[in-house]
Amino acid sequence: MKLIFEKSQPGRRGFVFDPSDVPAQAELPDEYLRDEDAELPEVSELDVVRHFTRLSQRNFSVDTNFYPLGSCTMKYNPKFLEDVARLEGFAGLHPLLPQLRLGGMLTQGALQLLHHAGRLLGEITGMAAFTMQPLAGAHGELTGTMLIAAYHRHRGNRKTKLIIPDSGHGTNPASAAIAGYDVVAAPTNERGVVGTDAVRELLDDDVAGMMLTCPNTLGLFNAQVKEIADLVHSVDGLMYYDGANLNAILGRARPGDLGFDLVHLNLHKTFGTPHGGGGPGAGPVGVVERLVPFLPSSVVTKRSDGTYALNYDIPQTIGYVAPFYGNFAVILRAYAYILRLGREGLREVADNAVLNANYLLGRLREHYRVPYDRTCMHEFVISASRQKENGVSALDVAKALIDRGFHPPTVYFPLIVDESLMVEPTECESKETLDAFADAMIEIARLAEENPESLQQAPHGPVTRLDEVAAARKLDVCYQPDGE
Repeated sequence: MKLIFEKSQPGRRGFVFDPSDVPAQAELPDEYLRDEDAELPEVSELDVVRHFTRLSQRNFSVDTNFYPLGSCTMKYNPKFLEDVARLEGFAGLHPLLPQLRLGGMLTQGALQLLHHAGRLLGEITGMAAFTMQPLAGAHGELTGTMLIAAYHRHRGNRKTKLIIPDSGHGTNPASAAIAGYDVVAAPTNERGVVGTDAVRELLDDDVAGMMLTCPNTLGLFNAQVKEIADLVHSVDGLMYYDGANLNAILGRARPGDLGFDLVHLNLHKTFGTPHGGGGPGAGPVGVVERLVPFLPSSVVTKRSDGTYALNYDIPQTIGYVAPFYGNFAVILRAYAYILRLGREGLREVADNAVLNANYLLGRLREHYRVPYDRTCMHEFVISASRQKENGVSALDVAKALIDRGFHPPTVYFPLIVDESLMVEPTECESKETLDAFADAMIEIARLAEENPESLQQAPHGPVTRLDEVAAARKLDVCYQPDGE
């Protein structure tokens, strides 16, 4: 497939506006104009349409193939949510429209939706209130660690440390460090979780709290989570729930009931919204009652006359963390997803996610090493260390899956497992799809013993294996015509 630059022909173009049709006041000021030509490709409209249509057809997505990316929950995005997001009354809104006067009724529905969405998320998680502002899960984490810092400043606590499991998501220590905390790693025990003894040894008056994913990134539920929360609370620490894995306990257990004080949610992981990939995202943060005064400004409130407005009178707020009110269209999709499924439907999400993961683990257990061999939740980690003895790495297994039409699972995370492969089938996939994936994984395990060389150069299709180190260190994405 040629680059769009390679299709360029001098003088070729699509439809062009007559400059005389553009009002003078719409012209850009000189300081914003380029001094030289932009050197864009010269192509017809038909060339442009065909090029980007063909490019889109080469994309790998949840709409085209199975995507078992562990810890990322690449679940199907129901198309009716897109219809809801395109409703004129929502899609046509501008964030600067008035709340109450001069046509404010145009925005009352949106404000009511934000308010009710926060209430529903609070019921699902056991939190007292939510901010809908954060624009991604990592952004929600940062907001959460800022709330932890605000709480301790208000109480006069001189806290300097946050405890994070050694299996935690990489964004956990990053968020903690940005908020000014030192990271203390809690070790994983033989059961694949952090135990109470390990937490007890790390606790002192400098601990501001603990960030915990439940179930954790190994796909394992920690039965001691309430005892761990009690220990952290004993030194006036706060328990932070990394909501990346809420899909596993949705409707079955609430973080607030497990002892957590604040939680971020990845709406794409739990409530069927687009995943992101540089595009839309949302990571609302919920808190227990004693943290409500520190929530970002502003908060949607319901007035005594039944109307909705934004409350800016929050003296102890950490301030804005995002423009306006969050990624409204993504929140809208999640809201519709929750209403459509209801209480029992949300429980079925968790039940099916756990069932699918355990079914796959059962099929693969004899063919790959299972570092923590116990019933998993919505995802699991296996190891290619057995295959590595024949020269086949986890990366080779991942690349071989591409040849068989599957997106690879997460590899080499969590770091505490050698040659790790982290698989999350989600609740959306059929038994037929799971069996096809398991058959491919079993075939790869067999080839690792009988013909390892066939796997070491995978994939063999249109896209071949790159030198990933060179690609990262010598990044070159600029098109250069021949001879330059």
